[in-house]
Amino acid sequence: MKQVPVGVSARHIHLSVDHIEQLFGKGYELQVLKDLSQPGQYAAVETVAVVGPKGKFDKVRILGPARGKTQLEVSRTDAFSLGLNPPVRESGHTEGTPGCKLIGPAGEIDIEEGVIVAARHIHFHTDDAKRWGIQDKQLLSVKLEGERSLIFEQVIARVSDQYALDMHMDTDEANAAGAKTGDTAIILA
Repeated sequence: MKQVPVGVSARHIHLSVDHIEQLFGKGYELQVLKDLSQPGQYAAVETVAVVGPKGKFDKVRILGPARGKTQLEVSRTDAFSLGLNPPVRESGHTEGTPGCKLIGPAGEIDIEEGVIVAARHIHFHTDDAKRWGIQDKQLLSVKLEGERSLIFEQVIARVSDQYALDMHMDTDEANAAGAKTGDTAIILA
């Protein structure tokens, strides 16, 4: 049986170095709050406010380290609250997506694009993928068992020797399945 740990991903933002400096000040470096499941990734102490056409979230957690491009990841429910209609995309694929306003303690910026609903995916270390015969970008069917058992289709396999085995889904998906971080999913195909 191919079992994978589940990680539920609440709304969060990845910032570029330039945007960190615009929001927090020249030369500012993010402080680590806690390490995440993926090696080298962390939740930062810092948060920013995110403003859309209809709504605002005051404390959106920043995930570090800094990225090449700023990207806000929200659930579909979050998007409705902000008044945005972002596409479901893989991380890093922000072309043609909506933007929003970001407010930090040292400034604010309007990003022209970068808001997505993250596509559900599983991070595979290359050893795990090889053992199970899974290729990078392969679409998988994954079952979460329990009181609200659910099968998720089109779960993207992301394979790298930099990854640790973990399935990532957003809060809407987790709520639909009654799932929480630390649960186990089963890869069906």
